[in-house]
Amino acid sequence: MAFDWIAELLQQKQNEGYLRHRTPIEYEKDGIICVAGQHYLNFASNDYLGMRQHEGLLQCWVEGLAQFGGGSGASPLVTGYSQAHQALETYLAEQLNREAVLLFNSGFAANQAICQALFADVGLFSRSGLSSGSGLSSGSGLSSRSGLLLADKYMHASFIDGALGCGAQLKRFRHNDVAHLTRFFTERAEADNTPDTLVATESIFSMDGDCAPLPELVALCKQHQSWLMVDDAHGFGVLGETGLGSAEQYQLSQAEVPVLMGTFGKAIGTGGAFVAGSQDLIDYLLNSAREYIYSTAMPPAQALASLYSLQHIATSGQRQTLHHNIAVFRQQAAGQGLALGASESAIQPIVAGSPKAALQMSEGLKARGIWVPAIRYPTVPKGTDRLRITLSAQHTPQDISALCDALALARDEARGDD
Repeated sequence: MAFDWIAELLQQKQNEGYLRHRTPIEYEKDGIICVAGQHYLNFASNDYLGMRQHEGLLQCWVEGLAQFGGGSGASPLVTGYSQAHQALETYLAEQLNREAVLLFNSGFAANQAICQALFADVGLFSRSGLSSGSGLSSGSGLSSRSGLLLADKYMHASFIDGALGCGAQLKRFRHNDVAHLTRFFTERAEADNTPDTLVATESIFSMDGDCAPLPELVALCKQHQSWLMVDDAHGFGVLGETGLGSAEQYQLSQAEVPVLMGTFGKAIGTGGAFVAGSQDLIDYLLNSAREYIYSTAMPPAQALASLYSLQHIATSGQRQTLHHNIAVFRQQAAGQGLALGASESAIQPIVAGSPKAALQMSEGLKARGIWVPAIRYPTVPKGTDRLRITLSAQHTPQDISALCDALALARDEARGDD
């Protein structure tokens, strides 16, 4: 039978402890989720500031629905682009000191668009009807200048998938290893080859919670006349004086970070993403990024709610509360003898070392009313299966104490089964 390997593959994943399942959440309120009638403290959400259920944000959703309806109704180049989208783009561009911004439906789509558009397959433009005079035909040598993509080893799957599917040569440098990245530039120089080069990193890495050495990367890219792209998904809304992310935190200009990507589905509490950069970059993406051109635009109500959230975060004390909670957790976890990484962010991994141990610890927490799913290969490298704890401004000191106590007990139970 066709595709009979599917059942065999699923059984293999089950045997190895890697089969994934979804869990329907019945409702959530104030950092507590209800699953199958049971309530749990939620330490697994990327809603770092608790904005998803903020009263003002919800009111913006309602007002947006009344004005624009439930969806956008079309792609942004037809009739799907509204004043709400324009207002959000304008605000971001002004606050981030960028010339322009383009909205996407997800960070996944934005990362794909960056790779696919900047390192386009010449055939894509040929099929779009561009002539040889456009400078983008096979005669123009687009393929020969398809470029070089240097990505941190731990870049998100959305970016790596986009990189593998574009015309660039992809090389991955060791995680946060500037010396290894420098070696790639040296090899490029020795080959007397200087293609368009994009260096890609995350500001805060999604599984380890550690930060990229952005000032060093900026200096290196400037030295080698390359572009730096920062995926700010987990920094946007959290870092910086007003929560505008890594660009604000490190005062990085458009020239220093020509491609800045951020998302709204985490600290901002809504959904979607954006790319910020020069007017030429944004105009080019608008005219060539298939993920933008051929996708229905995000609902205008979502854009209004995102704008409200950004403006609220800028003046609220939620970020300070989050950073206090992070410090409290790290202090109490260390007191329990829990092995912590270098992360100073809301993402705090506890590495179990195997899928079985990670699942056992997760079940141990669940039995004590705490929700932290196991993160396993291939999301993380083999042998680093873990609990990925995410802290929020909604958590209280009592919540954090309960978590640390439960973690210590779950760890000891998992060890006892080894």
